[in-house]
Amino acid sequence: MSLKYLLSVLFCLAWIVTFPSPTIGALAKPGCNDTCGNVHIPYPFGIGPGCALNESYTIICTNSSKPFLIKPNVEVLNVSLQNTTVTVNAPIPHFCSSGNQTGAIIGWNSSDLTGTPFFYAKTYNTMMLFGCGNAVLNQNENKILSGCTSTCEFNNPDQVTTSCYGVNCCETTIPFYLSKYHLNLTISRFNSGNCSSAFLADQNWLPEEFSNALQFVPVVLAWTLQRNGILAIYPCSYEMTYLELESGRNVETFLCSTCELGGSDPEQFNPYLENQCGRRNITDLKPNNRKAASVGVVTAVSVLVLIASMFTLYKILKRRRNRRIREKFFKRNGGLVLQQQLSADENVMERTRIFTAKELGKASDRFNENRILGRGGQGTVYKGMLTDGKIVAIKKSKKVDESQLEQFINEVVILSQVSHKNVVKLLGCCLETEVPLLVYEFVPNGTLFSLIHNKNDDEFPFTWNLRLRIATEVAGALAYLHSAVSVPIYHRDIKSSNILLDEKYIAKVSDFGTSMSIAIDKTHLTTLVKGTFGYLDPEYFQSSQFTEKSDVYSFGVVLVELLTRKKPISSSGSEEDGNLSLATRFLMTMDENRLNRIIDPEVVDMRNEEEVIAVAKLAQRCLNLNGKKRPTMKEVAMELENIKLSANHSTIPSNFESQERFMKGESESIVFSDTNPSWTTGFDNMCNDTSTN
Repeated sequence: MSLKYLLSVLFCLAWIVTFPSPTIGALAKPGCNDTCGNVHIPYPFGIGPGCALNESYTIICTNSSKPFLIKPNVEVLNVSLQNTTVTVNAPIPHFCSSGNQTGAIIGWNSSDLTGTPFFYAKTYNTMMLFGCGNAVLNQNENKILSGCTSTCEFNNPDQVTTSCYGVNCCETTIPFYLSKYHLNLTISRFNSGNCSSAFLADQNWLPEEFSNALQFVPVVLAWTLQRNGILAIYPCSYEMTYLELESGRNVETFLCSTCELGGSDPEQFNPYLENQCGRRNITDLKPNNRKAASVGVVTAVSVLVLIASMFTLYKILKRRRNRRIREKFFKRNGGLVLQQQLSADENVMERTRIFTAKELGKASDRFNENRILGRGGQGTVYKGMLTDGKIVAIKKSKKVDESQLEQFINEVVILSQVSHKNVVKLLGCCLETEVPLLVYEFVPNGTLFSLIHNKNDDEFPFTWNLRLRIATEVAGALAYLHSAVSVPIYHRDIKSSNILLDEKYIAKVSDFGTSMSIAIDKTHLTTLVKGTFGYLDPEYFQSSQFTEKSDVYSFGVVLVELLTRKKPISSSGSEEDGNLSLATRFLMTMDENRLNRIIDPEVVDMRNEEEVIAVAKLAQRCLNLNGKKRPTMKEVAMELENIKLSANHSTIPSNFESQERFMKGESESIVFSDTNPSWTTGFDNMCNDTSTN
């Protein structure tokens, strides 16, 4: 018997002897069954009419003793009062091809909970794709929420392992609580007879349980109570929280305050029922029970003295146990290797700090959800404050591949050697936790993606000069990583959301979670395909060979974003855009000499026409489908620097008023469209010598 278990037993005995037990009834409404088969059904849910709060929470218990919700009509596997969730059995769609359908986009697996108090819980679910060489997008009303791609294990394309890292299987999170979603499957490599499936599943569900014969999978729904529903429950000391929905919307939801008695499992008590959480005071006892209560107090004091001495011993043993666990994680995560490499280079040792788990736990308020800055495919980033008052960003990975821990340590050392004003600085790491933690400098003004697409021009004008400067800074950082460091580094996930902006709106390249270093004598890396839809190099997607030109392609998409202020993947659903990516639409307009149809009108000005066209041509070269014909990042950076210098010389204010507007970053925009023939002709003539080949 463990010491912790013994202490709990002794404490409970002292409580029972000292205080009378409160009235604890069943979990269901009085007079109603609280189980169906092996599933407990607590109120506000109920089996049959009159036993639930309302029709939405009514459950039917079938003859086979399986509980089913009325709407949606799904089997209930578990109801949690503490987490306010209900786990249900959701059907799995399967798509099997009878022929070669490469490139097909299939819309399937739609689910709609609209009109019910249920939402797909973002905290407990993951989106999974099983199949070889496919991609899946999670959409809601034509808005892309998330997606992932899978590559093929050529020896056995149908094999699924316990891990789901991208080979024959991929997974990703959902960013919001969803009332509905729609999955689109894109078949990039499909042989006859192969099958694919895409669905939401409980995070505790194991991929190894999947097969093409599997019909159902557990999914976790968050259940909510509105104000009218919570007021109908008497008595109920309620709390109000919010569920974060897509498009920045929030839904108010109410819940009765949970209760714990004597350290017991809170799921054994139902705060939605009367007398479940009430604790009667000892003075409420009848006179003939006071003597027994006094004896109980004496006994309790004796037990508590024993507990006090044992608790001291328990704390000592716990500290030793935690120290052994930290030492185990530190060794497993490559701490000894990192110490050796740091001690070999004093400069790196000065720049790289090894933090303790206690330091980062305190800095992030124990990784409180209120401190979350963002979530990504590699992990979650928290805002933290060190003991010296310095604000930092702490990245906590989701998973760790022990076979690549040594490579992870090498990456930490390499990034510690990176010293560039436009690359987010790695301050250090922590290896005492189950997964390594990385500590970066904090960059306060959000991402370039937000600046481009969340238009706030009244507060901060997004001028052409600012766009050109940001593009030049990012290109310079990538050129530095590719050619100026001792061991070249490929970023592998360049996108506007991975470019941060500091207090002066200086660009900083971030998120090196998928980055790789490469020996100088090599030209490419053969890896699992990783990246983001809309930015992914088509050549890399087909060959799995990542080169420096793959980063160039992704940067080209960022250039087009700056020029057009459009998203890499359109969610408008317009006939003009179709299903084409931004890169494809941009190349088509350039090829047709119709750049004016896609360019952002706000960048059009008679003083910067030549610079805009020059950047557009450069973006066209970066997006060349043939990687060998793309420029290097060093060439891109030099060309942008020349354009920037040219822009600085050409934008001389003509009077005091224009000078004042110029210093503020403002300019008088000319609408750039088909109705402006002078600009259309100028652009057409200057684009005549370009092509996408």
